[in-house]
Amino acid sequence: MAPPHPRRPDQLTLDVVELIAEVVARYHADYDEAAAGHALTGAQAKLLSLLSLGPLPMRKLAQKLKCEPSNVTGIVDRLEARGLAERRPDPADRRIKMAAATEEGLRVARDLRDGLHFAREPLAGLSADERGTLRDLLRRMLDA
Repeated sequence: MAPPHPRRPDQLTLDVVELIAEVVARYHADYDEAAAGHALTGAQAKLLSLLSLGPLPMRKLAQKLKCEPSNVTGIVDRLEARGLAERRPDPADRRIKMAAATEEGLRVARDLRDGLHFAREPLAGLSADERGTLRDLLRRMLDA
């Protein structure tokens, strides 16, 4: 017996999905523009932003960026060449290489965050209660 056909989402759900897609596209365009202002690729900027939260093992970076570890190695190589990142042994297991942002890398990551205009301006038009509701709803979607 064939599985039942999934029900087509209602128009409101389709509208929400379309709007989320547009928000994501605008965010990525703004992020890429901010990265280019620092002569970084989007992938380099994303990796640097992750490192601004603290050192991470190379394998964990690959998981977070959803790419192969060899790609992360190349990205870290380029950031390291510019003095924005460095490799360190993991204090708990010296066989594991950690990537970490340098002081300059932390400054650039801060500048990148500050350079994102897409979300800041539209969100400023929402009240604190509306922003809180939006945050809570997005968290519920991610937790589902």
